[in-house]
Amino acid sequence: MNLENASPRVALPVGLMALVPLAWYGVSGSVMAGIVSAVNVILILACLYVAFSPVENAHDHDHDHEHGSNSTAS
Repeated sequence: MNLENASPRVALPVGLMALVPLAWYGVSGSVMAGIVSAVNVILILACLYVAFSPVENAHDHDHDHEHGSNSTAS
């Protein structure tokens, strides 16, 4: 598999593998720091998942925006 052509939705499980070392860090070190780090990794992956998802009706959004700006100018 070519990594340049992998979609972010396919690459998400690879990002989730970052939780494995965090679990080790949480068990061997500070449990609270491991939990905070795991929450950060999950938030980052969720944001990337949403950011790289396909946009639907992008043309309709631009069209509505033009009408909205004309109605406020009058």
